[in-house]
Amino acid sequence: MSEAADLLDQWRHHLAAGQRRSPHTVRAYVATAARLLTRWDAPGWAEVAALSTRDLRGHLAARRAEGLSNASAARELSALKAFTAYAREQVGADPGSAPRLRGPRIKKGLPRPVTPDEAANLADVVATSAAEDWIGQRDMAVLMLMYGAGLRIAEALLLTARDLPLGETLVVTGKGNKQRMVPLLPVVREAVATYAAACPWPLERETPLFRGAKGGPLGQGMVQKAMARARTALGLPDTATPHALRHSFATHLLGAGADLRSLQELLGHASLGSTQIYTKVDAARMLEAYRDAHPREQD
Repeated sequence: MSEAADLLDQWRHHLAAGQRRSPHTVRAYVATAARLLTRWDAPGWAEVAALSTRDLRGHLAARRAEGLSNASAARELSALKAFTAYAREQVGADPGSAPRLRGPRIKKGLPRPVTPDEAANLADVVATSAAEDWIGQRDMAVLMLMYGAGLRIAEALLLTARDLPLGETLVVTGKGNKQRMVPLLPVVREAVATYAAACPWPLERETPLFRGAKGGPLGQGMVQKAMARARTALGLPDTATPHALRHSFATHLLGAGADLRSLQELLGHASLGSTQIYTKVDAARMLEAYRDAHPREQD
């Protein structure tokens, strides 16, 4: 194994086992580190730790020249900072002398929730347009867990047959292996039970609850493709993604009077700041409704 490959392997292990980052984050951060090592030919932690602000700016400038957007550049910068900080820890460097870099300003967009009718139509189209009935029931069950219980798609796909039969609450394992308890509406439990009864593969306790067409664990990409087909059929925008169903869950609860702290717990947000964005979403929906009801106010 080359020295660079050894560094990347250590970095990957640190992210996955030490920090419990998601597989997606691990892949992205390791890819960013690999690009940095290739450009600067840094053979060891000492060389990575010695990279200056100017070096990292030059690397980012080269990446921007390749067409990197502001959002992607900000993510790349975060990964670079984490990687070089880890390198400095490895060699015992003074944290106060770390390179100081400021990323591009990103205009944070609001989540785009779907309406209750749109959510119901999406679930119906997904269920009726699948190649096999049980696959349609499976995809509908996954979507119902996101829209009806606020699960992330990855959280839904981590469920095992041990969770069956679903009760009035469900213990969900979220980011950083943090667990939370979410209530389940009867319609959500019914959708999962219908899928489980139709699934042609044996649902043993430790096996994944949601299975692919050939019996393996269901991947996120298959759910996303089913959702893409459904939104195209319904003429909905590209923002109508599986994750938009989770946004809708949060927005509709907030609109119904849920308090932010309770919503934070239901969503599994580490900070209240992540939850507060839904106050802006709800305000935006109220303003839109007001303008629709009072068109003269726009004159």
